[in-house]
Amino acid sequence: MPAAPAPSIRRLALLLGALSMFGPFAIDTLFPAFPDLQRDFAASPVAVQQSITAYLVAYALMAMVHGPLSDALGRKPVIIAGALVFALASVGCALSGSLTELLAFRALQGMSAGAGQIVGRAIIRDCVEGAAAQRLMALVSMVFSVAPAIAPIIGGWIIAYAAWPAIFWALAGFAVLLALATWWLLPETHPAEARVPVNARRLAGTNLAILRNRQFLRLGFAGGFNFAAIFIYIASAPAFVLDILRLNAQQFGWFFVPMIAGMSTGAFLSSHLAGRMRAESTAAMGFAVCAIAVTGNLLWSQLGDPHSLWSVLPISLNSMGVAIAFPILMMAILDMYPRQRGGASSMQMVVGLSVNTVVAGALSPWASQSPVRLAACSLLLAAIAWLLWRSYLKRQPACPGPTQPEQVLALEPTDRL
Repeated sequence: MPAAPAPSIRRLALLLGALSMFGPFAIDTLFPAFPDLQRDFAASPVAVQQSITAYLVAYALMAMVHGPLSDALGRKPVIIAGALVFALASVGCALSGSLTELLAFRALQGMSAGAGQIVGRAIIRDCVEGAAAQRLMALVSMVFSVAPAIAPIIGGWIIAYAAWPAIFWALAGFAVLLALATWWLLPETHPAEARVPVNARRLAGTNLAILRNRQFLRLGFAGGFNFAAIFIYIASAPAFVLDILRLNAQQFGWFFVPMIAGMSTGAFLSSHLAGRMRAESTAAMGFAVCAIAVTGNLLWSQLGDPHSLWSVLPISLNSMGVAIAFPILMMAILDMYPRQRGGASSMQMVVGLSVNTVVAGALSPWASQSPVRLAACSLLLAAIAWLLWRSYLKRQPACPGPTQPEQVLALEPTDRL
């Protein structure tokens, strides 16, 4: 039972959704400023793009710690500390005098940005169960999905009136406001009697045990590769918007708004279907939508006009499919470890970010040179996700999603690598 009454579902969804925005805000707001960074630091496009890689690598490494720390210290202190460190890192980015300094502070941003999203997912499962948990997860996804749409638009308008450091000053202010909101509005949902003492060896052992669970890995990588089919376009947004769609720095919304509209629609559908359709069937619907989208995207890039604005429609459809399936995968992961939900959320984030880091650092620079390459990579990533999901189902008699009774999957020897 939580230590204090949970806030209303609507308020909790708004607050947790806002806390999840650190990631996309820190990445997407900077996209319109890439040409300015190249000019001011005399750097190549590939060098400036490493600002994403540095952020994601640090995010992934620290993601292993945020959740377990919240299992030991409580959810609220970890979120507040993460927001304040993110604010300080953003100030450091704004004051950076070289690309090396900027990359260092971007890494510090990444180390702190995951606290809100990772711990927030554990809070959802602390407060509600079953179909209600799926609905709340979907509502948080709807709020969160606004961030990638408005972040590059905000960034574009900021650099229209100010230099690129103003973007980071805005991020610092956003982080401080969310730290205050968390302190004032969010109750502690993980009571002292349910906490696990901080112990480095135990922490490492718990993380390793989770990562050795084959079913966890199938679900984690399924979600990671499925989102990567969209993320390759997000990571390639400067090239896709400026070079392929031939728009300017104030027109990133033509790409992001339709994509996020699709994601919001998918999250709404997932929330609406909770309790009305079996979790396994809802996830299957999401993967089917993704398959149609990525196939159509590849055909359009080869047979249509990839430089027209119509190119964003299959990406939007793909984001809808991802958002339909994601709450099912996430709740199944959290229900594997009811006493270590923070740790399970952390490890899911590590798995997903490991995929996104490779996509941003290695695949995106190559794929962004051609719309056909981008579409082909997106299809490949979605196909891998679907195969992992099917592999999971073959070894699971019923999806342990919110529409099923809670089911705890023990780490039996057959689940270990």
